Amino acid sequence: MTWPDSCSSSESSQRDAGTELYRAGCRCFQSHRGPDRLRGNGLSTMGRPYDLIVFDWDGTLMDSERKIVRCMSAAAADLGIPDPGSAAIRDIIGLGLDEAMQRLYPQAPTGLRQQLVQRYRAHFLELDRTDMPLFPGVEAGLAELARDGYLLAVATGKARRGLDRVLHETGTGRYFTATRCADEAFSKPHPKMLEDILDQTGTDRVRALMVGDTTYDMEMARNAGVDALAVCYGVHARAQLLECGALGCAESFAAVCRWIQ
Repeated sequence: MTWPDSCSSSESSQRDAGTELYRAGCRCFQSHRGPDRLRGNGLSTMGRPYDLIVFDWDGTLMDSERKIVRCMSAAAADLGIPDPGSAAIRDIIGLGLDEAMQRLYPQAPTGLRQQLVQRYRAHFLELDRTDMPLFPGVEAGLAELARDGYLLAVATGKARRGLDRVLHETGTGRYFTATRCADEAFSKPHPKMLEDILDQTGTDRVRALMVGDTTYDMEMARNAGVDALAVCYGVHARAQLLECGALGCAESFAAVCRWIQ
């Protein structure tokens, strides 16, 4: 997500109109696609339905939820405004920072939300020392998928600076052919990030799979015409994810890899 490194609030107004076009609910959506469906002219020569796997970052590859909640609560305390609570903060993980603040504090003046952003960044980047490990099995799973010839990518609400930082710190950057961030496109659930990755990799949308832990990931995939697999160890509940059209809900990253292969 975009938390510490979002694009500026001045850019938010330019993105809001486009983002709102893709905020329709997913309650009635039922996917008719899946790994057993022939793609394009048929299955690949390896007999698999997907060539490109696009991952969300926070809550899917990295366990950053506790740090995000702590930093948001600390930022609110710094400014003497009500703490939205861990449940509300968890619910907006996955959105760009501007969109998240609008959800948490819809009545707050723009200036106050900007101050909140700055205090959040200070805590996330400098003051808070909460560990953010990769989820179990992620390093080995990415290596295995790359070794088996899948193209791997990241579509995240993080800004470019934030994503590059964690890719370097975790040593996982070498596995990804393409990465796309909210400050380079639109916040989820707008499909722009996925569309850019499809263009960059030259992949047909029916040969791609989105993997994420939030309804925003599932909605982005739907809006881009891409299949989606949910993980149930992140921030949104299984029922929500399946209601939004996820083809399945994996309990671990190892299960993600088994489902794909």
